[in-house]
Order: sequence, then C-alpha cells, then structure tokens
Amino acid sequence: MIRGHHHISMFTKDLKENNHFYTGILGLRRVKISVNQGDTGMYHVFYGDMTGTAGNDLTFFEIPNIGATHKGTNSISGIGLLVSSYDSLLYWRDRLDRFNVKHKGIGEYADRDALVFEDHEGLKLMLINHDGGNIPDDWNPWDDNGIEEAHRILGMGTAEITVENKDSLVSLLENVFGYTLVSEDGTKAIVQAAESEVFGEIQILESSGNKEKPGRGSVHHLAIQSAERPLGEWDRILKDKGYVTTGVKNRYYFNSLYFREDNGVMIEIVGAEARGFTADASVEELGTKLDLPSFLEDQRNEIESRLRPIEEWT
Repeated sequence: MIRGHHHISMFTKDLKENNHFYTGILGLRRVKISVNQGDTGMYHVFYGDMTGTAGNDLTFFEIPNIGATHKGTNSISGIGLLVSSYDSLLYWRDRLDRFNVKHKGIGEYADRDALVFEDHEGLKLMLINHDGGNIPDDWNPWDDNGIEEAHRILGMGTAEITVENKDSLVSLLENVFGYTLVSEDGTKAIVQAAESEVFGEIQILESSGNKEKPGRGSVHHLAIQSAERPLGEWDRILKDKGYVTTGVKNRYYFNSLYFREDNGVMIEIVGAEARGFTADASVEELGTKLDLPSFLEDQRNEIESRLRPIEEWT
C-alpha cells in the first residue's frame, strides 16, 4: 500500500552552509530551488539524485532567525542514507575526517553496518551499508560531485522516529499503511514498506522525557508515497480513524496530504502519480534557478524581492 519513502523535510538557518554540506561534502545534487508554498518568503531547497527521484530527496526550509533544536522524544530523529558496501563506509569515514565532520566511527545501526554522524546543524545522519543490494530502477545517483563512483550515496534508507508510544505508531504503520513488522525488542521496532527492502524502512525508538522543540537541523516531516491508492481514499481512511488531515494539497510537482500520528509526528502521504522536478526545468538546469509552481508564477517579482539572491548562497 506504501511504496516507500518519498522525501524528508528539515529546517536550516543558512542555505549557504547547508548547500556546502549536502552538495560539497555529501555529493548530492541540488535538484530544485523553490519556495515554501505556505510562506513564499522562505526558500524550499531539495537535494537528491540526478532528477530528484522519489526516495532520494532531502529538503530544507530556510529560516534565518531559527533557534537551536532541543532534542527529545516525539520527533523524526535520524535519516539513513545508503551506500554500496563496507568499503564505502571506510571511504566516507576518511572523507568526513578530511572535512572535519564529527562521527561515531563504523558501528551498527538497525542491524546493519553503519557510520553515524551529524550535519553542521546537529541533524543525525547514518550512512548504511546496503551490501550490494538492489535499489529502485529509477534511482540515478549524481555523478558530477567528485565522489568515487563505487561509493556515491544511493538514496534514502532507514528513517528513525523516536516516540513516547511505540506501539501506537507500529500499529498505524502495520494496520493502516501495510508495513511489515520485521523486528521488535523492548523499546525498539523496525518496520518496512517493502519487505526486506531498506529504502522504505523505519526504525521506531520508544523514549519518555522532554518532547523535542524544533529548531535548525530538526525534521519537519517524513513523506511516504502511496503505491496505488488515491489520496482521497487515504484522506477518508485517516479521518474515519479519528485523525485530522490537511486534505489533499496540490504541490505542483506532486499532490499530498498531511496528518500527525498519535505521538504528534508529522507524516505526509504523496500520491502514487507525480509530475516530478523536470515538469518545469530540463535535467541540465535542475537546481540552478528559482522554480515556482504555475499558480505562483504571477507573483514571481514580489517573491524574488523577498528572497536572498541565489548567487549569494550557491
């Protein structure tokens, strides 16, 4: 019922540092520069593979006056990125050292070899050994980045969610969205959208204590993609179960709806069909200019007047 991850969205204080980290250090492609459709004075920037394929995109809203994150429970607390092999982890350990990115060394995460580190704003990231496993046919890792071909980031892997009530989230993902529970041990559970495939995997950690106060480097929402079911049906199903949804939103590149699960974590469901980022830009020019959905195009001059020029942060 769910194909897997679609994208994941975060907050950043400064796109210049953010752009350097995700393109210059991690070697992702900046595939779209747009705006927050609810606040068009705020950039919304996407990083991913060659065309920003579903399951690859890390997206950021820039809020220059945002404060620090106070980490806690009821949050999306980590993002896994897949690499091909254990040798890739060794390559990335050395690369992170060269760029003075602190990390925890190669260890284990979600029952796989992994390298856990944080970005420049404290966002927890995990490079996970995919051990030569298959990736979706439409994924196309970016190659114009100075990263050795064998070690490029392939796409998103395990997403980590920390909540007060693990069982309620596991139940939602299993019984409503059709995820498979593959392991459970006390305060930890792992579910998969596609059985035995890590690119739709979620590790759920149960933790009491203070709830997270979002800030720079925190995650706003995880987006998952419907395999076939129309968004209108998801909207009805969720409302019938007592969830409050936003209703279906036209995001131009795709349609989606949002809701909060019982612990308060925001989840977005993206429709099965999507235009994608080449709807208004060629593959060659992706991520080089401000792209606006057609319903905002007549406001371009006003929007651009309130944004820092792209040349100042790219």
